[in-house]
Amino acid sequence: MGEQHSVKFPQEVIDEYASLGVDLPSLFSAGHLGTRMGVQILEASAERVVGTMPVEGNTQPYGLLHGGASAVLAETLGSVGAMLHGGITKLAVGVDLNCTHHRGARSGLVTGVATPVHRGRSTATYEIVISDEQGKRVCSARLTCMLRDAPAGGAAA
Repeated sequence: MGEQHSVKFPQEVIDEYASLGVDLPSLFSAGHLGTRMGVQILEASAERVVGTMPVEGNTQPYGLLHGGASAVLAETLGSVGAMLHGGITKLAVGVDLNCTHHRGARSGLVTGVATPVHRGRSTATYEIVISDEQGKRVCSARLTCMLRDAPAGGAAA
């Protein structure tokens, strides 16, 4: 969990943030909670966000992946997509998260893929599919984020 990891951002996104003096790849993280849970963002754009999370350390008393852990992964991935859709002038704030848990996972990594359902001026909605290492769907989630104006100086300031 403490290893250095580089997120793949589209070059035009890196350039947009760099023009404001922000080194996006070094700035970006899954947040304190995501880091604590071992969330790794592998790929990030407004069209698709991919990330992983270990099952170990994120289980409920029966030894299965905790539903709340799946929710953290889903909200992290969907929020990143919404942030990239909104750009440097907007902040993405989650307002609705729905998760349906289909099967348990006991070990390994789960992978989440977030894709947009709606990308508007004031809201962005993403569907997040979380699968186990065998490609079986563990959870289906939907996140809607409100896009608010960033404070003066941009979202990353």
